[in-house]
Amino acid sequence: MAEVRKLAWDDVPQEDLSPLIGRKLITSERMMLAQVFLKKGAIVPAHDHHNEQFTYILSGVLRFWIGEHADAPAATFTDVHAGEVLVIPSNVRHRAEALEDTLDVDVFNPPRQDWLDGSDAYLRGTK
Repeated sequence: MAEVRKLAWDDVPQEDLSPLIGRKLITSERMMLAQVFLKKGAIVPAHDHHNEQFTYILSGVLRFWIGEHADAPAATFTDVHAGEVLVIPSNVRHRAEALEDTLDVDVFNPPRQDWLDGSDAYLRGTK
């Protein structure tokens, strides 16, 4: 039987991926919950993954380029504001830019292995 856990975000260590992006992770066997802190101007480069993703904006605004627009960002984008959720299916390419200082909560199923083992070079600027 799986263990029931109660956690407080204040007790979860923050990992700084770059000067503009940080995150906190909570995982279980089949899900991952992340707080992502993005300063204005932060870029999440174009990428895709097999994980389903919900991005819930708590404060700020993220601009997303989806599909073919992720690799050549132009006038086709979706702005996601505080109180809104973007649902990103598996294997859909996407890119984001913080238009303001932004706090979002991302939910992934299954958990992002690259986030757990630190092989997420696209976010760390080491790709």
